[in-house]
Amino acid sequence: MASANRCSYTFEEYKESAEWLLAHTDKRPELVIICGSGLGTLAEQLEDKTSFKYQDIPHFPLSTVPGHEGRLVFGKLSGKQCVCMQGRFHFYEGYPMSKVTFPIRVFHLIGVKTLIVTNAAGGINRSFNVGDIMLIKDHLNIAGLSGQNPLCGQNDERFGVRFPCMSDAYDKQLLSLALEIAKEMNYSSFIHQGVYCMLAGPTYETIAECCMLNTLGADAVGMSTIPEVIVARHCGLRVFGLSLITNKVVMDYGTHEKANHEEVLQTCKLRAKDLQAFITKLVSKVD
Repeated sequence: MASANRCSYTFEEYKESAEWLLAHTDKRPELVIICGSGLGTLAEQLEDKTSFKYQDIPHFPLSTVPGHEGRLVFGKLSGKQCVCMQGRFHFYEGYPMSKVTFPIRVFHLIGVKTLIVTNAAGGINRSFNVGDIMLIKDHLNIAGLSGQNPLCGQNDERFGVRFPCMSDAYDKQLLSLALEIAKEMNYSSFIHQGVYCMLAGPTYETIAECCMLNTLGADAVGMSTIPEVIVARHCGLRVFGLSLITNKVVMDYGTHEKANHEEVLQTCKLRAKDLQAFITKLVSKVD
């Protein structure tokens, strides 16, 4: 196993993990779903499941966050071969960006073409309510702007180009399809589009930070997702992302409200059924 402080991996190490998975299952997924905090029950919807603990897969990190199971689950969703990550890896866990994003390149090597990424996020947009779903149309990579970009270091052309474009990070066709599905399912009242912002964590944001992010144009804020999206696009994967709004960020010095992880997990439980139905419908229509 690679140590937790590894800052880079070789192509051969990614390939070793991919070959291990291909040797241990006959399933060949074309779509991966990353399940955020409290959203791991999405994986339970898969049919004909095969699962692997992260600790058993060569070079895989371990997830330490409550609400993250730490498993890869292979199976079918809406007739499509998929793999779900029950738990992701975060910069705030002490992992370098290379480890946070390690699975994405492994998925690329086993043939995955599309990434669906989910997260729990705080609502900055005042029109958002707790329990709403935000379809990510763009992002603010604050961690990346401060030097923590997963593509820093030597580039391997076998994965992608040195300077990848990010103006098309989130697939417009998939976003349009998701909006159509929201109308079909009568979910439009709680599904919106917006800009997701990532901060490094693990602290929740100060009032001043939330006001700054609002001024910058962020609609929701979390501690994940963007590193995986960047590496996925570098590898040529199509990306669709959504945030479950689990709390409203605090932007008023006169309030006694505080963000907490228990509230996040509870909101996930309440909206889980709708979220599962929505993603299942989306997967059924992905080309």
